[in-house]
Amino acid sequence: MDEPLTTVPLSRRERGSKNLTSRARTLRQQATEAESVLWKHLRGRRLNGYKFRRQVVIEPYIVDFVCLEARLIVEADGGQHAGQTEYDARRTARLESMGYRLMRFWNHEILAELYSVLGQIESALIEAPSPQPSP
Repeated sequence: MDEPLTTVPLSRRERGSKNLTSRARTLRQQATEAESVLWKHLRGRRLNGYKFRRQVVIEPYIVDFVCLEARLIVEADGGQHAGQTEYDARRTARLESMGYRLMRFWNHEILAELYSVLGQIESALIEAPSPQPSP
């Protein structure tokens, strides 16, 4: 007789990853207007051939846009960020400690000055440090 299948409980980290992945999927489906406008210009290697991904899990966070090749994160911040500057500063420090550079733009800035925002992102991509040569 076959033994019943037992499921091994997920670790806290695995549960967190699954929750973050699910939340990232939801965020992709519920993008703000500013995120949608910016994504139209970042997706499909449209900005100097750099590949961006959106609503990506970089534990323990979900970032709006990331170019893994250049280790550049771009955040589109709405009004809720005005009241959470300490959290955003800790989050930025943590992501920078993981080797990422982070750029933040207010939603209204993206909508009103899109080409200026894209120019700043493009400059950051060009200034991306080269990978360290192997010893």
